[in-house]
Amino acid sequence: MRKNWRKGLVLLLFTVCILGFKPRCANGATDQGDASALGGMFSSLNSPQQLTGWTSSNGDPCGQSWKGVTCSGQRVTEIKLSNLGLSGSIYNLQSLTSLKELDMSHNNIAGEIPYNLPPNLQQLNLAFNQFTGSVPYVFHDMPSLQYLNLGHNQLQNQLNDMFAPLSSLSTLDLSFNALTGDLPESFKNLSSVNSMYLQNNQFTGTIDVLANLPLDNLYVSNNRFTGWIPDQLKSINLQKDGNSWSSGPAPPPPPGTPPATRNNRNHKSGSNSSPSDGGSGGGSSKSGIGGGGIAGIVISILIVGAIVAFFLVKRRSKRSSSDIEKLDNEPFAPLASNEVQEMKSIQSSSSIDTKTFDTPASINLRPPPIDRHKSFDEEDFSKKPVVVKKAVPAPTNVTSYSIADLQMATGSFSVENLLGEGCFGRVYRAQFDDGKVLAVKKIDSSALPSEISDDFIEIVSNISQLHHTNVTELVGYCSEHGQHLLVYEFHKNGSLHDFLHVSDEYSKPLIWNSRVKIALGTARALEYLHEVCSPSIVHKNIKSANILLDAELNPHLSDSGLATFIPDADQVLNRDDVGSGYSAPEVAMSGLYSLKSDVYSFGVVMLELLTGRKPFDSTRPRLEQSLVRWATPQLHDIDALSKMVDPALKGLYPVKSLSRFADVIALCVQPEPEFRPPMSEVVQALVRLVQRANMSKRTIGTDQGASQRTDNPDAHDDYMS
Repeated sequence: MRKNWRKGLVLLLFTVCILGFKPRCANGATDQGDASALGGMFSSLNSPQQLTGWTSSNGDPCGQSWKGVTCSGQRVTEIKLSNLGLSGSIYNLQSLTSLKELDMSHNNIAGEIPYNLPPNLQQLNLAFNQFTGSVPYVFHDMPSLQYLNLGHNQLQNQLNDMFAPLSSLSTLDLSFNALTGDLPESFKNLSSVNSMYLQNNQFTGTIDVLANLPLDNLYVSNNRFTGWIPDQLKSINLQKDGNSWSSGPAPPPPPGTPPATRNNRNHKSGSNSSPSDGGSGGGSSKSGIGGGGIAGIVISILIVGAIVAFFLVKRRSKRSSSDIEKLDNEPFAPLASNEVQEMKSIQSSSSIDTKTFDTPASINLRPPPIDRHKSFDEEDFSKKPVVVKKAVPAPTNVTSYSIADLQMATGSFSVENLLGEGCFGRVYRAQFDDGKVLAVKKIDSSALPSEISDDFIEIVSNISQLHHTNVTELVGYCSEHGQHLLVYEFHKNGSLHDFLHVSDEYSKPLIWNSRVKIALGTARALEYLHEVCSPSIVHKNIKSANILLDAELNPHLSDSGLATFIPDADQVLNRDDVGSGYSAPEVAMSGLYSLKSDVYSFGVVMLELLTGRKPFDSTRPRLEQSLVRWATPQLHDIDALSKMVDPALKGLYPVKSLSRFADVIALCVQPEPEFRPPMSEVVQALVRLVQRANMSKRTIGTDQGASQRTDNPDAHDDYMS
């Protein structure tokens, strides 16, 4: 009896332990945040079979055997997935706070390098992939980095000045990309770097900022560098060919400049390398100074003395002119004064017209031209133009938020509040203290550099004037500390893309009437941008992810005006459009957008509504991957058309309505832009479709509701007949 009682007690305790500990770690031996991040990473990489052991949900990377994953305790510390033929993209890795090494090199991963990388990484290798866009500013917040390799990708644009905190970085490889501009000044803070590979880019300017770094290896060949190679770099392994180096002796340093030294205790002095031998000279080091060296030093001192005397005499002669002296001492003072006066006059006489659009001529949305003036001394300051801009008053019809306000409302822009990500930045759900919910778009620095705050206010002012029932309304903005954010109205049903392509057990598929309503509302939004706004606004980014649905499933076109008013937005869009399936043929060829390319993209969205398929789907058979190419030949064949329809509709649609819908699609996606109709004709065709369709009550369903805010009162008159 006693033995049985003890056995029972042991069994009970064992059971309680199992039940008691299970909820504490839902994913077994792995931290739940780490397991979730790796599951999302597996999905974003298109769930590749070669990642054995991986799963998108309910996985246990540390408790199970996941390929390439190393753990310490419950935390993931290393991910090594090099040379596995992986594709897709990577994002949402910031919760991997214990990850020290991430190696995704030699794969086919595309998209932009994510902004939410693990913050405590020591080694990051993304080389030999297909990453595009800019080098993100996120590296500024990763002070533990010791090895960073982004070589052999398709990265573009100028490097942000973000390297000051990276004092532990020993190797930096940015080679074989298309990076431009001068080297950032913060490179001089890389106090531990010994190898830097910058070859085969389009860098410009000098390499003087690298002079005092403790480099052993420096590859800068095949760029557009100019100037002289600093003496400190001539004794290292230097590859420099393929640039426009200045010939002849370098100019002497200004008087009082300390002698050039290298911040490296390990480098040998007295190397025999010269500017022309690539810095690999093999002469042995010598201690002491020979007679020739002493003579050289004496001659150098005499030459420097003569040069100093020459400059002193010249400077005195210059000072005889008081006007020139003033310009030398305060080269920008007159301009600053003029600028202040101009700003005062503008502020006293300017105001923002916040009326909604009534007629095509009611407003002018084109940003005013920028006045640019060179500084007075063309010789000394020709490379530093002084920009005098008309001050743009802050728009009064939208709210100005502080960074603190938006951080509180979004939970410090937490992953839990992330609604989506586009080519201009990420969108977060923001809930304010008064209970109001809005959507905050945090614009990437690659799309809008931090230093153009005045331009951002102008962008906000222009977008704030867009008012249409089917265009997402801008309600606020934030421009602080180099950050640019736009605050929009929030639509609880998310995007059309999610409705069509993201399975959710709680959501019901869109019925036919809802799909027609979404197409008509989106067409009206484009008609407004193209034919009501003056001048016309080309959206340039029409896709189902930018069509948001409210509680009644009315569509609202987001990002309207962004691509028009943001400088150089076309470059950002072209990178994002590659392989998306939305781009018109002429955009893919020339990179230029037009009203007609918007019409084409809208036709692709209509095809999504008709078929339930993505514009491009690599998981389908090769001939069916491009939606337009697969569907277009079948649009006028009623039998083939019925087989193309989204199976989620279960046959509940009027055949005539389906056929007319397909006719509109065929017009919009014609390869020749001149044959595509204007959006006003598309709207009228869809209105006629609605009016003529015999939509029976059994196909309407409970999610149907005619728009109560339409700008055209007869649009839905016969919608329910």
